[in-house]
Amino acid sequence: MKRLLILCIALIFIGGFFFLAVPKTSSDELADINKQINELTQALDMSIKATKPLESQLNSLRSQIDDIKKRVFVIEGDIIAKKKNIDEGYKNLERQEKILARTIRNFYIKSYYNSPLLTFLSAQSASEITQILAYQKAAADQDKAIITNIALTISDLETKKKNLESEQARLAVIKADLSEQSAKLDKIVSGAKAYQTSLSTQIAQLSARQQQILAQRLAGLNLPTSLGAGPLFCTDDRKIDPGFSPAFAFYTFGIPHRVGMNQYGALGRSQAGQSHEDILRAYFEGISFETKGNINIKVQGYGEMPLEQYLLGIYEMPESWPIEALKAQVIAARSYALAYTDNGAREICTTQQCQVYKGGNKGGNWERAARETEGKIMTNSGQIITAWYASTAGGYTFKSGDVGWSDRPWTKRVRDTTADVTGFSDLLSTAYDKESPCFYSAQGFRNQYGKSAWLKQNEVADIVNIILLARQDSSIREHLYQTDKPNPAGTDTWDEGRVKQELQNRNITAYNTISDFSIDWDKGVGRTTSVRINGDGGTQVFDGGEFKNFFNLRAPANIQIVGPLYNIERR
Repeated sequence: MKRLLILCIALIFIGGFFFLAVPKTSSDELADINKQINELTQALDMSIKATKPLESQLNSLRSQIDDIKKRVFVIEGDIIAKKKNIDEGYKNLERQEKILARTIRNFYIKSYYNSPLLTFLSAQSASEITQILAYQKAAADQDKAIITNIALTISDLETKKKNLESEQARLAVIKADLSEQSAKLDKIVSGAKAYQTSLSTQIAQLSARQQQILAQRLAGLNLPTSLGAGPLFCTDDRKIDPGFSPAFAFYTFGIPHRVGMNQYGALGRSQAGQSHEDILRAYFEGISFETKGNINIKVQGYGEMPLEQYLLGIYEMPESWPIEALKAQVIAARSYALAYTDNGAREICTTQQCQVYKGGNKGGNWERAARETEGKIMTNSGQIITAWYASTAGGYTFKSGDVGWSDRPWTKRVRDTTADVTGFSDLLSTAYDKESPCFYSAQGFRNQYGKSAWLKQNEVADIVNIILLARQDSSIREHLYQTDKPNPAGTDTWDEGRVKQELQNRNITAYNTISDFSIDWDKGVGRTTSVRINGDGGTQVFDGGEFKNFFNLRAPANIQIVGPLYNIERR
């Protein structure tokens, strides 16, 4: 165990050496950024490879220590019980010592007066002599038994006391040693993990440029955040023939951002008979409903107006929807407005960047919903919540921290379905927001191929190839963007043929064709966890997030995977 601890500590120092060896050059120069990413990635890989063989041993040692601690806990309980018994024994001994003193005194008095000669001289007959002697012997034997038993009790208590003191001393040593060994293990593991986390953080920071590019491409799709942006235009490409086969399309469940109330989910829940409070409790954690006075708020381009008047001009849900869905939307909009403006201190915008306001009075059931819930808001621990909502969650909502926002306690992960989900078919049939045209769709298109998102097998093979190449050498990632647009890094973009050649130069088998795909996904959270591909280059398995990011960097035109849960269709 000591050798293992020394080895682990040595690995931390080795990891620290690599960390110090990373050059701190300017991140403004692309070449230096690529160099740093490459060196950091190599250092991270080496650290993980060095510590991985020890993880099972460390876990085994920690498990042994935990078992010993449990046994120590049992022993401590046994010692407490023993000490209690010994204490009780000493209390009882106080009474027995009085009996002992009286018994010894009586024994010596009887020994003096119960002389056989006196008994012989004073007895009237042989029979009487026998009876007196028998009685005297029985009395003496009883006194001897009492004296012996008490003496043994004293001796036993003293022995138990010494043994107990010895056990306590040994236990103290064992506990101290356990604490020391546990601390060493914790230091080793936390040190290695902290070092790896530091490297991962630096890599993430240095790769921020790529994340910006991904965000820009996603924004270029102009996907509506909420229903306030107007009707959802999502096309089911499964009905479109691109003119080639095999063809592959990547279908996403829902559209951003999937935090808070699912508007189409609210529709489904209201149709199922749920009240507006039931709907809101389904999407927000730990909320209470309170009533707020009609304060004035500042609305961009409209000046200051009463909150309840402002709500009449909110266009975030069709007026034709069920009244309970509309009430849930009104309360969410009212809570959002108060939280966003800090109770009227700040101005709120009128677009879906905040919530869509068109002025006037929308009327109809929307006005009814606003009037019947006047002043009603949601709070969490006394704080008015920022009641985010989005049009279509795709069967799952997320916490705000899951999507890169500040974590808020009132957001929650929800599997938004009427029943358990064992596969995509269950999700498609049981999700509350399944009526949304964007519930399951491929996003983006090209002007050719029926204006669809279908990709040819060589195009999908090219995406697989760039992942394999980027895994091998992270310094060349700036060459792997989409080939039909200018390179965002200002360098040359490697086409399909160049990528294959680079793989060949590194003794890696490139793919020319893809025959099949399969998806594995987390049915509790709603994320694609892995993508398995088969083709002429063999079988490869990719992390779901890794595949999505590289797909979005390389896919042609504006075709994108726009969420964490996606599937692959083939025709």
